[in-house]
Amino acid sequence: MTDDRSGLLRELHDEHAPALRRFVVRLTGDRQLAEDVVQETLLRAWRNPDVLRNDRSRRSWLFTVARNLVIDDWRSARARNEIGTDTVPERASADHTDAVLEAWLVSEAISQLSPPHREVLVHSFYGQKTVAEIGEQLGIPDGTVKSRLHYALRALRLSLQEKGVTR
Repeated sequence: MTDDRSGLLRELHDEHAPALRRFVVRLTGDRQLAEDVVQETLLRAWRNPDVLRNDRSRRSWLFTVARNLVIDDWRSARARNEIGTDTVPERASADHTDAVLEAWLVSEAISQLSPPHREVLVHSFYGQKTVAEIGEQLGIPDGTVKSRLHYALRALRLSLQEKGVTR
């Protein structure tokens, strides 16, 4: 019985679906809605095997069901409450959550450095100072500034790797 109905439904689709689709597009002006209505109409025909077998009333039944589905769609709350527009009412803005989270993780990692290492790193990256300027300001040799900066960056990298920020 199921195979018989499948064959009849396939025949019904091949014979009437294009005309149903054109009919619904003329009613609605919406190709996607027309596809949905044709699919629902054929599904209802599948659920009503008497329609599949009655050659004389098949076409009129399909068009009546399709028309009723369109009317139901027009009457639905969705159709009454939706307003079509070509412009988006609001523009998407960039999400800065990842940047804020990374800045917070970097700040936390910097706070875990020893005070001498943190001091050199902050002067170098945030203060935009050269090795000579940092050494002069802190009263330490340039070699010590370079060494502290090297070990500060190494410790920072390891801390961020542990937090999953870098590889």
